[in-house]
Amino acid sequence: MLDEAKTRTLALQARMQDLGIQRAVITDESSIAYLAGFWGYLGIEFGRPTMLVVSVDEAPIVITPLMESEMVGAMTWVEDVRTWEDMGQRTWGRALAGALGDKPGEIWVERSSIPALVRNHLDETYPGVPIKDFSPILGAMRMIKTPFEIQVMKEAGQIAGAMMKAAHVSLREGAQEYESALAVIEAGSRKAASFLTDKGWDRFVSPMIHNLQILQSGKDTSMVHRRASVRQYQRADPVYFCFCNMAQFKQYKLGFDRMFHIGEVRDDAARVQQAAIDAQQAAIAAIRPGIQAQEVAAAANDVYAERGYETGYRTGRSIGVAYLEAPELKTGDTTILQPGMTFAVDGGISIDGVTAGRIGDSVVVTETGIDYITEYPRTLLVTDN
Repeated sequence: MLDEAKTRTLALQARMQDLGIQRAVITDESSIAYLAGFWGYLGIEFGRPTMLVVSVDEAPIVITPLMESEMVGAMTWVEDVRTWEDMGQRTWGRALAGALGDKPGEIWVERSSIPALVRNHLDETYPGVPIKDFSPILGAMRMIKTPFEIQVMKEAGQIAGAMMKAAHVSLREGAQEYESALAVIEAGSRKAASFLTDKGWDRFVSPMIHNLQILQSGKDTSMVHRRASVRQYQRADPVYFCFCNMAQFKQYKLGFDRMFHIGEVRDDAARVQQAAIDAQQAAIAAIRPGIQAQEVAAAANDVYAERGYETGYRTGRSIGVAYLEAPELKTGDTTILQPGMTFAVDGGISIDGVTAGRIGDSVVVTETGIDYITEYPRTLLVTDN
């Protein structure tokens, strides 16, 4: 992981040289993990910024809270780790000033994700200095995954598959939603642990699956993002599991969704779910190098229109070390697909207060089409209970 991160940083510095960019301040956790190989657990939510300063012709600098510095130093390949404290003169602002120099001509940041705390500091400390957006430059690098990254994502896919199997097994009349969520967490954590050791960099990677499970059942399935509750499953209930904020490993995040039906599936629910499956499969069949991202969405939208359903906002999104990356599979996105791009591709229909149809998989673009990163049957799924 660290050799890969170092190689990325060197490639980024070469790109900065080509573009005449002297220095960039990286603040997004996913970007820091991508370039420096580490992440923390008490970040900006606690008012504690961690930053990576990348210069075109100097070694990068990590700026981190003192309390995190031992772990950070052990996780990263970056040698220059500068610490700051919550009180006294050793503030993060002073550490950042030391990394930027006395009179920076311009400061490049990830404009859409920089914490307000840091952005306000830059505006106040460096009035008149242009603040420019570094996100497209780094984003272009992150679009194409290396074989190493794809392998990590496939391990994440196996973890997600174990989670979905546990979800499936948990379903029965009278069981409660939160019980399924607990089964998902346990199965995913155990599978993740099987890929890890307690040596070297690995020992800082937690196998624990976390975040609130997106799970709805019955008429609430149309709500898309409701969390698991104490509701009891009833016969013929549709049950929707979304792992988009849970299926991740070593910071690589997938999209993965399935809909199940308890004991039997009613005709109206079956029609909706089958339309979602068919739309997703049409989109995936369209994916290949050389086409525009919006063409994938168009393939799904044709199925929705044919079945009498409204088109959704998008059919898919690029995935990687962040939950949402570019490009997106939606109308208006003309990005040309290339081998090594990775996407979460969804089929989704909501009928408010009645039911829904949902399915989602993660895929990688190959020279001839796609390979699946996530695996679970792509059919109407009805439990035995």
